[in-house]
Amino acid sequence: MSTELTNTSKLREFVEELKKLNIEIVKPSINKCFSDFKSIEGKLYYGLGAIKNVGFEAITNIVKEREKNGVFKSFVDFINRVSAKDVNKLQLEGLVKAGVFDEFDKDRNKIVNSIPKIIQKIKNINDDKENHQSNLFDDQQYEKEEFNFEPSSSWSLKELLSEEFKSLGFYLTNHPLNEFEEIFNQLNISSYNKFYENDLNEGLVAGTIMSIQEKKSAKGTPYAIVKFSDKKAEFELFLFAEILVSNRDKLKESESFVLTLQKDRITGEDIKKRINVRKILSLEDVINKPYSKVTIELKDNYNLNEIKHLLSIKGETTINLVIKDKNKQACYSLQEKRKFDFNHLKVLKAKKYVEKITV
Repeated sequence: MSTELTNTSKLREFVEELKKLNIEIVKPSINKCFSDFKSIEGKLYYGLGAIKNVGFEAITNIVKEREKNGVFKSFVDFINRVSAKDVNKLQLEGLVKAGVFDEFDKDRNKIVNSIPKIIQKIKNINDDKENHQSNLFDDQQYEKEEFNFEPSSSWSLKELLSEEFKSLGFYLTNHPLNEFEEIFNQLNISSYNKFYENDLNEGLVAGTIMSIQEKKSAKGTPYAIVKFSDKKAEFELFLFAEILVSNRDKLKESESFVLTLQKDRITGEDIKKRINVRKILSLEDVINKPYSKVTIELKDNYNLNEIKHLLSIKGETTINLVIKDKNKQACYSLQEKRKFDFNHLKVLKAKKYVEKITV
């Protein structure tokens, strides 16, 4: 893998194979990983030189500093010890978005927003050292100093994974579809491989765009080859003129979609399956779509005021409540329809007094 540091496609293939073999991949870490990929005691340590815009020479110098003077104790310690020539805006952005500093602070956006200030701080410290204005006692003082980050708000999981994707070129630590497994089960949305192997001619599949190539046929008609990924694998699909043109604005890398796929069998020496995309919807549109009917089963320690607050907004969903008490149960229907979407489902599912939700 170290020979393919700049080949994102190859690295993505290697990582998928390693996952299938259940080989642990140590995610990018400023204290654990090296400039290239290393296999140690059955684990693969991700090569920091493969992070986009970081630069192999620069990260090699940073790793040498760590090996010479010990691991970085904090982000402030990192600032105090690195050379200004090894850290510019793009390099630091790449490292942060890949998560190499998560062991110090998981709020990546806080660091990204403060990068200009961080670089200036590193430069000032380097200048002091070059001008012989620091000594042993000054170094100890640097370690005690706090760094005041610029105000920011933490990235959502979707934003974090999107930025990580830009830095690595694929999903390594998590996948944007993982948090929606429950709703996928309820809506019969399957993995691509499961759909391909089953006997149904049509089905729903969720996927996140890894890459998209738009082309034109011999007749000048536009089409696109889109590489998607789900939790199980990667797969390529063709989007032809009508679907491509009507969805072009939202077809972007790291965005997720629910695809209505149709299977056609091609007979011959080997029976093959041709997959056609009949419809494509943004995952956000799907999960934010209100449910028509919901039944919420509650245990006897339910919090009625909390439920009332969560379901206070009028909407399009018929809500039924089932309250269980020992061997008895009572059923109630709210007189007015309420707003109830995937976010409501997630919040209520997390309540200890909710036994089951049926949509």
